[in-house]
Amino acid sequence: MKRARQSEKRRVLNQSRKTRMKRLIREVRQAVAAKNLEGAQAALQKAVPVIARVAGKGTIHWRTAARKISRLTKQVNALKTAPS
Repeated sequence: MKRARQSEKRRVLNQSRKTRMKRLIREVRQAVAAKNLEGAQAALQKAVPVIARVAGKGTIHWRTAARKISRLTKQVNALKTAPS
């Protein structure tokens, strides 16, 4: 019974963390799609620590977090070099 309570509590926490992370990732991608450099950079600055924290808590694997951060950063940096 205790294990079931613990699992349920962890499931709810993990779900909450993942939802928050996905929302922030979506904000970055939307800003990139709109070619809004300032908005994308601001959204990225909010998203990176949250992704790292989610990995630190064990909700997602640290390499998954590193890959997400890397790909988002690459997309935002591509906006800098893209002709306006």
